Amino acid sequence: VISGALLYIRDEFEEVDQSSFLQETIVSMALVGAIIGAALGGWINDSFGRKKATLSADVVFVLGSIVMAAAPNPYVLIFGRLLVGLGVGVASVTAPVYIAEAAPSEIRGGLVSTNVLMITGGQFVSYLVNLAFTEVPGTWRWMLGVSGVPAIVQFVLMIFLPESPRWLYMKNRKSEAIVVLSKIYEPCRLEEEIDQLATALEEEAQRKIRISFWDVFTSKELRLAFFAGAGIQAFQQFTGINTVMYYSPTIVQMAGFNSNRLALLLSLIVAFMNALGTILGIYLIDNFGRKKLALSSLFGVTISLIVLAVAFMLDPSNSTNGLLYGWIAVIGLGLYISFFAPGMGPVPWTVNSEIYPEAYRGVCGGMSATVNWISNLIVAQSFLSLAGAVGTGPTFLILAAVAVLAFIFVAVFVPETKGLSFEQVERIWKVRAYGDDSGTSEPLLVSA
Repeated sequence: VISGALLYIRDEFEEVDQSSFLQETIVSMALVGAIIGAALGGWINDSFGRKKATLSADVVFVLGSIVMAAAPNPYVLIFGRLLVGLGVGVASVTAPVYIAEAAPSEIRGGLVSTNVLMITGGQFVSYLVNLAFTEVPGTWRWMLGVSGVPAIVQFVLMIFLPESPRWLYMKNRKSEAIVVLSKIYEPCRLEEEIDQLATALEEEAQRKIRISFWDVFTSKELRLAFFAGAGIQAFQQFTGINTVMYYSPTIVQMAGFNSNRLALLLSLIVAFMNALGTILGIYLIDNFGRKKLALSSLFGVTISLIVLAVAFMLDPSNSTNGLLYGWIAVIGLGLYISFFAPGMGPVPWTVNSEIYPEAYRGVCGGMSATVNWISNLIVAQSFLSLAGAVGTGPTFLILAAVAVLAFIFVAVFVPETKGLSFEQVERIWKVRAYGDDSGTSEPLLVSA
């Protein structure tokens, strides 16, 4: 939503229009909040449960929406963005966990994957919301304020949903867990699921005794796995995806389309292609392979960024062919999202769910997700300043160079995990660490 709202915030507050730093801060303060919320989210989830974590995220998000809509100056608006970010951060940790733990096992994978589609689909809806309020007095206040409505709806619906049965069982509230499981599974399946939870509880107790955060850095296998997982998460952001999603209307205006409404309309097409590409990615990721999909995606992203760089370096705003170059820039944006969405959108998250031993999956996954958020913040906070300092064209050229580095990184450090068991993936890291898997190191799966 902020991508479109920013155009009208600049119109209302002169100091924002004249300061790239203020614009970046308004955008990226939500990411600061998200980093804090994600860091607290794990503790909130473990201490109070998935349901209460979701409800608390909704409350904070609604408060943030109200503060943003009523903001008398940019600084109160920035505070509102921080509150919204806190809600986003907690929700980003909670939603996939709740889905995985409360869904029937036979549709669990599909529902967790669909969570990514809901995010990109939501981004598309946010552009529709922006477009709907372009002619309404108060424009950006409505755009940001109405974002609290889904949180209110979710809060009300969540009251009627059960707590995660896994969390209840892990907290020794076994009778409550069984009641929830009985609503999900047929009686013939119920006993099997309860047995699995009992086994998981026993393994959890062992992990708490034997697992250390520092293992990620002291074990060569884990270090290699984390380097690959965190690296691909960082490159997902440094190749510019959220530059496009946060600033696409601004980029469109930079390309010579000065109308706010036209900029939003063209950005809507980009958001639609992002959602469509995610659907394609869900199909391709299991049929084409993670590594091949990421490499193909990065190749296309590099070409698209070069197209964008060329369009801006030809300086459409001062050229008689400005409109032509402007359309080339818009086509470059469309190509970029078409290549990014099916590959570098879902692949980093999928890879990170597969490359770590089970006992360390939560620790390493959380750390790599934090790398993603921090990288997201760096890009959001620097794009406009960098574009102002060196020019928009050279900025996209820098992103293209980063995409080339990302291609090399994936080719060298990220293994193909399609069709492999977790044990086979673990052996890959042992071979890379020691040259063989003949037992030169302690097994990482502590439950084995």
